[in-house]
Amino acid sequence: MSTTEHVKVCIIGAGPAGFTSAIYTGRANLEPVMFEGGGAVVEPMTLPGGQLMITTEVENYPGFPKGVQGPELMTLFKEQAERFGTRVRTADVTDVDLSSRPFHVTASDGELLADALIISTGASAKWIGLPSEKKFQNYGVSACATCDGALFRGRELIVVGGGDTAMEEANFLSRFATKVSIVHRRDEFRASKIMLDRAHHNPKIEFITNSVVDEILGDLPRPGVTGVRLRDTRSGDTREMKIGGVFVAIGHEPNSQLFRGKLRMDPSGYLITKPGSTATDIPGVFACGDVADHVYRQAITAAGTGCMAAIDAERFLSHEPSGIIPV
Repeated sequence: MSTTEHVKVCIIGAGPAGFTSAIYTGRANLEPVMFEGGGAVVEPMTLPGGQLMITTEVENYPGFPKGVQGPELMTLFKEQAERFGTRVRTADVTDVDLSSRPFHVTASDGELLADALIISTGASAKWIGLPSEKKFQNYGVSACATCDGALFRGRELIVVGGGDTAMEEANFLSRFATKVSIVHRRDEFRASKIMLDRAHHNPKIEFITNSVVDEILGDLPRPGVTGVRLRDTRSGDTREMKIGGVFVAIGHEPNSQLFRGKLRMDPSGYLITKPGSTATDIPGVFACGDVADHVYRQAITAAGTGCMAAIDAERFLSHEPSGIIPV
């Protein structure tokens, strides 16, 4: 009869937050086990390596003055975590029982018990849903102006969306682009008045309303995106527009589906942590990175909260090493 493995720390998710928490808990001799995703589940909740695995050039992560490829950076994260004893399992977590400690984690490759749980499942950008959008990711299609904007210097760009994020992305991109067009399916915007006014007063920004992107045009591998086909939502008429990049800004969705009904989250699904901490409402469960951050969503901030989660977990375990959750 086999016994379910019992570990001190289980980390779910393998982006910058997860791997940083693994490095810190590993160095604290907590022997973390990490689920990086990529198992047998048809639509896994987490992507091995996180969103950086679909990011080509990372220029704003400290320590890489010449930039670094996203997948290369995540390989270095993983090597460093494994150096300190992290065991990485290429599997998807399918269920968690947080009703008692040790917590029961069910994955596509088996089960385990954990005295502390660090959730770093990240968030996923919402996409338009076009095959051409997926085709040109990393070749002119992006969902993060802060990450990729500087790579589009001197081009005409479009931003798809109508909320505060779209206005903020457009304003940021106007530092690099010759022109930025905000494409929105309606003529009314969800954006706050102050953000909308800021975009309207930016001479580099124009608005294309009652329109959607019907197709993204270009050639691979280079020059990548060269234009879009826009469709009028009222008449159905289409027209082509020459541009050098598409930024999709219709929101992000935290990868928190696994924890619905089990942990506190805000209306958008972001996990809620205690102020100044990564602790959730269940003692021994910690959340870090984009699954708990709807504001910054950067690799460096995710790594920072991963460090916090590891320290929080270490301090928790020093007082409550195992057993029943204290009331």
